[in-house]
Amino acid sequence: MADQEGNNEEVIDEALGEKEIQRLEFHGGVFTATVPLVFFIVWAVVLSVTGLVTEQGLVLGIVIGIGLGLFLTKSKWSDYAQSLITGMAQPVGIVSIIAWFWAGMFANMLSAGGLVDGLIWFGFQTGLEGGAFVGITFLLAGLFSTAVGTGYGTVATFGVLMYPAGVILGADPVLLVAAILSGAVFGDNLAPVSDTTIVSATTQEADVPGVVRSRFKYSMAAAVPALILFIVFGGGGEQGSQQVINDLQSQVSPGGLLMLVPFVLVLVLALSGQHLLTSLSWGILASVVFIYLSGISLKEVLYIHFNEAGDPVIEGALIDGISGYFNMAVLILFILAAAYMLEVGGTMEVIKNFFLRIINGVVRRAELAVFGIVAFLNVFITINTAAEIAAAPFVRKIGGELNIHPYRRANFLDTVTSSLGYIFPWSGGVLLAWATVQGAADKYDFLPVVSPGEVFPFVFQGWLLLLVMLIAAWTGWGLRYTGKNGEEVKPEK
Repeated sequence: MADQEGNNEEVIDEALGEKEIQRLEFHGGVFTATVPLVFFIVWAVVLSVTGLVTEQGLVLGIVIGIGLGLFLTKSKWSDYAQSLITGMAQPVGIVSIIAWFWAGMFANMLSAGGLVDGLIWFGFQTGLEGGAFVGITFLLAGLFSTAVGTGYGTVATFGVLMYPAGVILGADPVLLVAAILSGAVFGDNLAPVSDTTIVSATTQEADVPGVVRSRFKYSMAAAVPALILFIVFGGGGEQGSQQVINDLQSQVSPGGLLMLVPFVLVLVLALSGQHLLTSLSWGILASVVFIYLSGISLKEVLYIHFNEAGDPVIEGALIDGISGYFNMAVLILFILAAAYMLEVGGTMEVIKNFFLRIINGVVRRAELAVFGIVAFLNVFITINTAAEIAAAPFVRKIGGELNIHPYRRANFLDTVTSSLGYIFPWSGGVLLAWATVQGAADKYDFLPVVSPGEVFPFVFQGWLLLLVMLIAAWTGWGLRYTGKNGEEVKPEK
C-alpha cells in the first residue's frame, strides 16, 4: 500500500506545487470567470431534462461555454488560451482518464470471459435477486473501490458487470446504478490509496493512516442505513416475461464465475500496496489466460482485420474498454480547463475572504463554512480530486485559525467532495456511470439507459454522508482540536 500511496503523492504534490499563476481579468468582475462552467451546467441540465443528452452534446456545451469566456475576458486572448492549456494539463485529470481506460479494459475482459452470465446464473440459483442484488452490489463496489482506490474505476467496472446482471434479476435500474455510485463514494472517501484521501491528508498536514481511522465512524454511519435502503427499495425492477427468464436460465452457466479469479487478484494486489495500473494490468493478463482456458476465442480479446469494404477494423474487449471513454476523456479535460478559470480569475480568493468575515472566530460557523465552501466548489469543479485541491487552502486557513485538528479538517474536505462527486447530474462520476450504462445497453438490447437526472436522488451513501457531516458540524460530534504536541484534544465541556 505504501508504494501506491507514494506514487499518488508524487502526482498530487505536483498538482499542489507552488507555481506562478497568470491572473486574468474579466468584464463584470471575478464572478464572470464562472460563466463557462455555469453555461455548461445549465446546458447539461436542460439536455438531461429534455432527454436529449449525449456525450457529444455535453462536449459541445463545455466548448461553447469556454468560447463565451474568451469574449468576456479583459486580458489578452493569448493569456486566456494559455490558461486553458494549463488547466487541461493538471495531473488529476490525466490520472482519472488513465484509470478509466485500464478499468474499462479490465471490466470488458471479465465480461468477455462470461462473468455477467455467471453472475446471472448465481442469482437464479441462490435467489439473490431484486433488492438483495442491489445491496450486494453496493457492498462489493465499496470493497472494490476501497481496495483499488478509484471510484471512477469502480463505476466503469461494475457498470459493465453488475448492471446487466442486476436488471435481469429484477433490480431497479436506477437504484442499481445508484448503488454502484454509492460504493464508489464509500471507497473514494475511505481508501488509504485514494487520491482524494491523500489530497485531504497532505493538504491539511495530516498523516493518511490517522485520517482514515478518524473518518471510519462517519463512513459507517452513512453506509449502514444506505445498505438497508438499497435492499428495501432496490427490487422494483421488472424481470421481463417468463419466457425470457426461462431462455436465460437455459443459456447461462456457472463457467463464467471463473473470471472472479482475476477480479480477486486485482483486489489482493491493490490491498498489498501495488499501484492501480499494476493491479489492473495483472488482472487483464490473468483474464486473457482464463478466457483461453475456457475455450473462448481470443478474438473476443483483440481482433484486427479488414471488413467487407476492405477497411481495417479493431474489435474486442481491449479496444471496447478504451473507446467507450474517449468522449468522456475529452469532456473532463475541458471541464478542468473551465474550472481553472475560477483560480486565475480571482473567484476563489473572493470566496475565501467572504467566509472569513462571517465566521468571526466561532467554531460551529467555521465548520459550517468549510462544509459550504467545499460543497460550492464541487458544484462547479465536477472532478472530485480537482475540487478538493481547489478547496484545500480555504479549509486549511479557516480550520487552522481556530485550531481545529488536521484530521477533522481533512474529513470535512474529503467526505463532502467524495459525496458530491457522485451526486450532481453533471459531475464526473455520474456522467461516467451514464456513459458506461450506454455502452452496456449497446451490447445487451434489453437494458434501459438510466439518465444522470434520474439517479442522483438515490445515491444514498453520498447523501447520508453529507447529512452525517452536516450534523457533525452543527453539533460538534467528533470535533477535535490540536494539542501542544499535535495530538487530538477533545473540546472542554
